[in-house]
Amino acid sequence: MLKIKRDDEVIILAGKDKGKRGKVRKVLADNRVLVSGINMVKKHTKANPQAGVAGGILESERPIEISNVAIFNPSTNKADRVGFKVNGDSKVRIYKSTGEEIGS
Repeated sequence: MLKIKRDDEVIILAGKDKGKRGKVRKVLADNRVLVSGINMVKKHTKANPQAGVAGGILESERPIEISNVAIFNPSTNKADRVGFKVNGDSKVRIYKSTGEEIGS
């Protein structure tokens, strides 16, 4: 079971966007996550009239290393670590600081 999943709200721990929050859009296989509005880069593209692509400067999101993000705990308004707890036959994620279940 993954500690950080899609649609989790995370806070950035390192890099140029340190301290910002965003939602995880996609978890990639190489320990990277795509977070909405984080790690924005500008890419210069050449126009291709045959394909109907306009040229210019496009802004897009790039993946960020999963070790540079932490899940955001709304009850404490801080970054938190993720733990696991077994409830009967199911395994659930919990916030380490409060022990509350992560609702997603």
